[in-house]
Amino acid sequence: MAGGGTFISFPALMATGVPAVQANATNTVALWPGLAASTGAYLKRLDTPRPLLIPLLVTSAVGGFAGSLLLLKTPQHVFMRLVPWLLLSGTLLFTFGNKIRAIAGQKAVMEDWRALTWQAIVVASFVELLIGIYGGYFGAGIGFITLAMLAALGMDDIHAMGAIRTLLAVVINAAAVLMFVIARAVLWPQCVVMIAGATAGGWFGAHYAQKADPARVRRVIIGIGMAMSAYYFITVY
Repeated sequence: MAGGGTFISFPALMATGVPAVQANATNTVALWPGLAASTGAYLKRLDTPRPLLIPLLVTSAVGGFAGSLLLLKTPQHVFMRLVPWLLLSGTLLFTFGNKIRAIAGQKAVMEDWRALTWQAIVVASFVELLIGIYGGYFGAGIGFITLAMLAALGMDDIHAMGAIRTLLAVVINAAAVLMFVIARAVLWPQCVVMIAGATAGGWFGAHYAQKADPARVRRVIIGIGMAMSAYYFITVY
């Protein structure tokens, strides 16, 4: 209903005693199949010229690899101290994501985004690289940053924006998943259970979201994110 579910699944893994780094890696792998499956519904909406799409896909993959490698190199105690800040940043992105996208859209670099200059493509690719690094490292809220970037390029079709946002997120997380599997950072018993739960939850959530009050759903998710952030600030610090 809210996209991802990291605010719930990541703390849940840590609550069972899974170390922070492994919990993050396992969470990423567990949620990726559902995210990848959702791309099928969006592909028909994909309307992005190749000169822009290809650089974004490449920088997404590179960023995802870099972010996941950075996570694996982060000591457990250091990452644990980052957890509250990462949860808070993801919550704030979720809270103000639409406003950020609206502001970016008002300051769009040009009216016809299909006629982007190479300078605009370079800037967008660099921004996507940074998004990919954050996505590979933690990832909560990356969709909102991506939407803001696309709005700044001049895109205004929310369905087309949703299509490329989902595709880029899948590429970022695919790179991270590959890295985590190779590094043996995934706890498979927990991961398999979570994949089943995420698949069922994604199916029911997609149907229920069409009937639920979006404003109420947002308030619930924001409340969960703030509560989890506060809990880890108190316990860690």
